[in-house]
Amino acid sequence: MKVSVIIPVFNEEDNIPFLVEELNSFFQKEKRFSTEILFVNDGSTDETYQKLKGARHLFYSYKILSFSRNFGSHAALRAGILKAEGDYITFMYADLQDPLSLISRMYDQVIANGIDICWAFRNSSASAGTEKLFSRAYAGLMRKYAVPNFPKKGFDIVLFSKKVKTCLDKNLENNSSVFIQILSLGFKQTSITYDKRGRKHGKSKWTLSKKIKLLIDSFVAFSFAPIRLVSIIGFVFFLVGIIWTAIIIVRKLIYDDLASGWPALLSILLVGFGITNISLGIIAEYLWRTLDASRRRPAFIIDEVTEKLESTEKPVRVLKDVK
Repeated sequence: MKVSVIIPVFNEEDNIPFLVEELNSFFQKEKRFSTEILFVNDGSTDETYQKLKGARHLFYSYKILSFSRNFGSHAALRAGILKAEGDYITFMYADLQDPLSLISRMYDQVIANGIDICWAFRNSSASAGTEKLFSRAYAGLMRKYAVPNFPKKGFDIVLFSKKVKTCLDKNLENNSSVFIQILSLGFKQTSITYDKRGRKHGKSKWTLSKKIKLLIDSFVAFSFAPIRLVSIIGFVFFLVGIIWTAIIIVRKLIYDDLASGWPALLSILLVGFGITNISLGIIAEYLWRTLDASRRRPAFIIDEVTEKLESTEKPVRVLKDVK
């Protein structure tokens, strides 16, 4: 059996020596399966690519897929899946927060149970308070409005079979979460739990803007809740408007004690236009993604592939302009 491990990297020059050292140490001892590592260089502007090429990769075959520019971590994972040749595929990350022993544990689960997907759910995390808060809020919203079986504490790691890879390659989605796509496929699944470690070197590239984009992409791609929200808001304000109109008419006919004025009118206009703009913004998100999908633009562009198939004693092959 062969396991393909996809590792997206973006400006991780400080982590590369430690990453390769840990990979060598782990796979020197792991004999149950052969290993293919796919490093996906997501448009790094530092020495990440050079350090990957110059490192001594001793106990696994590897490929370095270099993007023409930064496309994002989910695009990097999809590129790795497309180029992976293993019987099973999993993800790891250059910050070393997830122990490599997860690969063996997940592999044992899928082999022992004859299933297609094994998740590694976070039992605890060394992330900062704001990151934990975002993660819990995101998980809660996804469980309620999009994917009912979304784990409460989130996940970053999964191992899956070639059957799942085939489905993902046939449905290569832009502006979407590859994890939720896998979660929603419906194949037989199991899970393990683990404690996430702290980042050893460098700073996280998971910025606030990327988190917000993931939240929007997840809802637009996997949930109709935003559209339903627009309908509910419109219905509620329609009822409020009918009730308020009836009150004005009754009081005018019976008491004639309501003075007309611009403050009330201005408030109504501000609230009304605000809700209208929010609703149009939500609809525009769907329309933009429909337009983006209709263009059929690539989710990523691989500029160069560096690969070494067996050992570091053999020459490295560099392929240019790979589609």
